[in-house]
Amino acid sequence: MVLGEAKKVGYSCAVAGIRGEAQPDLKKGVDVFKWIEVGAVSELVSFFKDNGVKEAVFAGKVDHRLIFKKERFDKTSLLLLAQSREKGPLAIIKSIIDFLAGEGIEVIDPTPFIASAFCQEGILTKTLPSPEVEEDIAFGWKVAKSIAGLDIGQTVVVKDKAIVAVEGMEGTDEAIKRGGDLAGSEIVAVKVSRPFQEARMDLPAVGLKTIKSLVEARGRALCFEAEKIPFFEKERAVLLADAKGISIVARKL
Repeated sequence: MVLGEAKKVGYSCAVAGIRGEAQPDLKKGVDVFKWIEVGAVSELVSFFKDNGVKEAVFAGKVDHRLIFKKERFDKTSLLLLAQSREKGPLAIIKSIIDFLAGEGIEVIDPTPFIASAFCQEGILTKTLPSPEVEEDIAFGWKVAKSIAGLDIGQTVVVKDKAIVAVEGMEGTDEAIKRGGDLAGSEIVAVKVSRPFQEARMDLPAVGLKTIKSLVEARGRALCFEAEKIPFFEKERAVLLADAKGISIVARKL
C-alpha cells in the first residue's frame, strides 16, 4: 500500500525487504529491491546511499523478539542495540532513526501514504456490540491506554471486565489467541495508540489478520482507536467479522 501510494505521487522507490518478515512478492513493481537481514543496518545504509535515497519510510512489522537473535546482527546493529538504554520498540526504532539521520537519510511520516486506511469513529460492522461487549470495551480502553504509555504493548484482551491477556513482544494477533486459550470464547480485543504516538515509530495497526485471530479465538469484538490506528484490508475484514458475528468498533477518547 505504501509503495503504491508513493509511486502515485512520483517517488522513485528503492525497497529493502527484511528477510523472513516482509512479504515474498514485495519486490514486484519497485524500481530497485534488495533483501537484507533484520540486523544488517550497515548493508541497509549502503543500499540506500548507492541508490541516492534521502528519505525513507518504515512499513510493515518486525517481530520484536528478534532482538534476542543477535547472531543475525552486524556490528552497527549490535552497537545501536547496546546504546539503547531500554529495549522496547520505541527506544530501538529511535536509535535506528537517529543513526540513519546521521548518514543523511531522513525517516519520514508514513501516514500520507496510508491515509485511506484510517477510520472515523463508529461501528464498522452490521454486527452491533452487545451491552456486555460495550462494557468490556470501556473497561479495556482504560487499561490499554495505561500500558501503551509504558511501551509494553497496545492491546488488551478482556472478558467480563477482567483483563485476560496483555500484549507483549508476541504482538496483537498472538495476544488475542492467548486470550482465547486462557478464557475461552467471547473475548474482546481493545487496541489503542500511545499517549504520544510518533507515526514514524512503530505505528500500531489492525487488519484482516487481527479479525482472523479473533475468529480463531471465538472472540466477540475488536475495538481500536479511530483516526490513530490504520485498518488494513478493511473490506475483507468487515465481511469476515459479520460472517462470524464479530463487532468492529472504532472509538475515540
